[in-house]
Amino acid sequence: MKGHALVLAGALLVFSGIAAAQQPDPAALQNVLKKMDSVAAGFRSTQASFQWETYEKVIDEVDDYEKGVIYYRRTGKDVEMMAEVKEVGSSPKDLKPAPKYVLVSGGKVRMYQPKLDQITEFDFGKNRSEFESYLVLGFGGSGEDLQRSFDVTYVAPETVNGVATAKLQLVPKSEKVRNTYKQIFLWIDLDRGISVQQQFFQPQGDYRLAKYFDVKTGEKIPDSVFKLKTTGKTQTISPSGN
Repeated sequence: MKGHALVLAGALLVFSGIAAAQQPDPAALQNVLKKMDSVAAGFRSTQASFQWETYEKVIDEVDDYEKGVIYYRRTGKDVEMMAEVKEVGSSPKDLKPAPKYVLVSGGKVRMYQPKLDQITEFDFGKNRSEFESYLVLGFGGSGEDLQRSFDVTYVAPETVNGVATAKLQLVPKSEKVRNTYKQIFLWIDLDRGISVQQQFFQPQGDYRLAKYFDVKTGEKIPDSVFKLKTTGKTQTISPSGN
């Protein structure tokens, strides 16, 4: 599932010693985590435009761009996500319409490709809690939950698209999860306690950079957004082992 949420990506490794040396204030991390705790307590929904960029180490370049809109909402103790990919291309200049929908709900990832009229379904199974921790990174997840699943380091303050953020480095505590994502960087908006940028690194050196724009929180999102608009002929496939 190239370029997806949980389905997300690693090449530029930042050594823990360097990250620690960059930490200007021992209290900075706790301040960011407390802000995230506060936001998580009242989290209901978020929606934003996004651009996903996928870097492949073997060719040493970003060769895949995807643009669209992403939605999150809390239903009880669970958080659902719908990503509507609208355009794809090998560079920002050659983006073309290519609708694709990625729904994460009920412990499953379902990717619908209208052109093929096909759903590819992945079941988290017994690893649901581990992988769903990625779903809420910076979008409804608390600082406490973050520390439960990751070793978290405050890297530095950084401005992203005019927004003052705190850059955090996350290393999964689970060895199984580290086999998928070796480390992750989050840029947390210091005012709103939500993520405006994420970078997922895979062990082999590939990564995916996710940028978020026009972020809106707390607005009611119609139930229809979290439903795949399939046809009567849509086929569902599940890759081996899922």
